[in-house]
Amino acid sequence: MSGISALENNCVSLIGKVISNPVFSHEVYGEGFYIVYIKVPRLSENYDIIPVMFSERLVNPNKIEENLYLIIEGQFRSYNNYNNTSGHKLMLTVFAREIEISEEEVTNRNPNQICLNGFVCRKPMYRTTPFGREIADILLAVNRAYNKSDYIPCIAWGRNARYAGTFEVGDNIRIWGRIQSRTYQKKISETEVEERVAYEISVSKMEVVKENNNKKE
Repeated sequence: MSGISALENNCVSLIGKVISNPVFSHEVYGEGFYIVYIKVPRLSENYDIIPVMFSERLVNPNKIEENLYLIIEGQFRSYNNYNNTSGHKLMLTVFAREIEISEEEVTNRNPNQICLNGFVCRKPMYRTTPFGREIADILLAVNRAYNKSDYIPCIAWGRNARYAGTFEVGDNIRIWGRIQSRTYQKKISETEVEERVAYEISVSKMEVVKENNNKKE
C-alpha cells in the first residue's frame, strides 16, 4: 500500500490492568498463543475490557498475573470464529508485538491509542440518534502480510460522522482513535437472550489518503 508496511497500517498502544490469567488459544508450528484480558481506563471513570493475544515466545504466560499492568505495542486484528450455534462470527483482538510487565500503574501516557490506514469496504452508515447525536459506522479493511486483511468496525461522531457519510467503497482513509468495548444483548431464541461484547474503534480524527483516491475533500 504505497510503500507503507503492514505494521504502519495498524498500530496499537495499550496500557491496562490484568483482570484474568492468560488462557491458551492455539498453536502454530509449535508456537503457543495465549489470550489475556486487560482493563484499560477511559478519560471518564469507565473502562474498556480488551483481549490481548500474545506468543509464549514473547513472554512466559506464567509471568502475567491478575492485578499486574501490561504495556503493549501491537496491532488490532480480526479473524473468523465458527461454532455450531452462532455460525461465523468476526472476532477482534489486539495482537501483541511487545509486552512490558509493570507492578505499578502507568499514568504518564495515553493508555489507549490506535492508528489505522485502510480501505472502506462498505458504504458508511450515517444516522442521527433520537437525541440528535450524529453517528456513522465504518467497516475498514486493513492490509496485512501474506495477502491477508483485518476487517475493523469503527464509529465516528459529530463532524467526523458527517465526513464519513461522504466516503465511498474503496476509499483509502486513515483513522486515529481508541479501542472501545461495549456490551449488548443478542436474541438467541424466543426465550433466550445472550449478553455479548463488541469491540470497535472510537474515531477521534480521520483523513482521506489523497494519493490513493481520486476524490477531493
